[in-house]
Amino acid sequence: MISRMCHSFVAFGAVCVASAATDISHANWPQFRGPTGQGISKAENLPIFWCEDVNVGWKTAIHGKAWSSPVAYGDMVWLSTATEDGRRLSGLCVDVMSGAIEFDEVLFQVDKPQFTHKFNSYASPTPVIDGKRVYITFGSEGTVCLDMASKKVLWAREDIECNHFRGAGSSPIIYENLLIMNFDGSDYQFVIALDKYSGRTVWRTKRSVDFQDLDENGLPERDGDWRKGFSTPHVGFFDGVPVLLSLGSMCLYSYEPLSGRELWRVESRVGHSGSTRPTVSYDRIFYCTGFAKGELWCVKPGGVGDVTESHVLWKLKRSVSNKPSLILSKGLIFMIHDGGVASCVEAESGQPIWQERVGGNYSASSLLNDGKIYFFSEEGKTTVISASKEFEVLATNQLDDGFMASPAVIGNSLILRTKSHLYRIIGD
Repeated sequence: MISRMCHSFVAFGAVCVASAATDISHANWPQFRGPTGQGISKAENLPIFWCEDVNVGWKTAIHGKAWSSPVAYGDMVWLSTATEDGRRLSGLCVDVMSGAIEFDEVLFQVDKPQFTHKFNSYASPTPVIDGKRVYITFGSEGTVCLDMASKKVLWAREDIECNHFRGAGSSPIIYENLLIMNFDGSDYQFVIALDKYSGRTVWRTKRSVDFQDLDENGLPERDGDWRKGFSTPHVGFFDGVPVLLSLGSMCLYSYEPLSGRELWRVESRVGHSGSTRPTVSYDRIFYCTGFAKGELWCVKPGGVGDVTESHVLWKLKRSVSNKPSLILSKGLIFMIHDGGVASCVEAESGQPIWQERVGGNYSASSLLNDGKIYFFSEEGKTTVISASKEFEVLATNQLDDGFMASPAVIGNSLILRTKSHLYRIIGD
């Protein structure tokens, strides 16, 4: 095992922005978990060592309380934020090279914000970019489309009703001309697709299963938790056919992405409030079923209706993450449990290869780059390990504040959002 703290490399000196200038126009991170939505970066020479005075290109304070992840396109980073009371919901744009805030505007003002759990924020969904427009949502409080060049609002929606119960968390995705979003609340549970140019509703599909936790008298006991979901949808391709995968509270649904017609579903009923984004290989789907006693399930796509009995290939119960999404690399699944236990699992069989305590608490999803996996803790620690069958710590780095947001990559740099600042961490 090799473990080296950032302070061991202070002798190399902090790297200034000018010395790390690079062509970043081709390296975009347009959505939650990057270009493929799977947390994978193909960038070269990303940093693995840093701290507050080493390899920090810039550090920019971000106002408010928000757990949304940064997205990047061209020379701009976009993110959302909110006041802690949820009354002012804002969008921001930051220059990649300088860290200067180029745009900071209140997009929605809310007189009576919904309740949001103190662990969550009023700006947790991550924006998505199509190259010309950026789409920012705050769940039922509002969704807006901005022109990236002019920063002008092109359209906005404030009429999509949903009681998020503990706050919104699902991020939007783009498929062809559609902006697709999950809405899983205590009152309504549905998936909606908007025309990305006009904002009009193209389709809206109600969840086909209404989960309720019933007491001994058969009365609803915890409707909110059993119906609530935080997961971001994902479009996978199986035999060349696109399938919209959408994890609700206790069920993985598949839909035709252009019509919203349900194709099949897997009802887990193990764990609740599904939060991770589904991870896809060419013929398998991997996802974590949710909070409490959640499990990692491997599903074969296909079938009609409820395919739980026929299409679940294996399940794993031990140290399964609730919030951080999975990493799939060369037939191996890597995950970090919310309580700091990292695991490597064989994707084909579901057999654990290793489990090791990394330490800390985790909400942010991990990053895979060049055979290395980055884990970002709520205490501000980043642990870099080898993406292999042998557990090996390559580096441990510390920043002043913790991570709730997942990373972005642009050029040879990491864009990291802590609870209070946005950083550009520079590679070689």
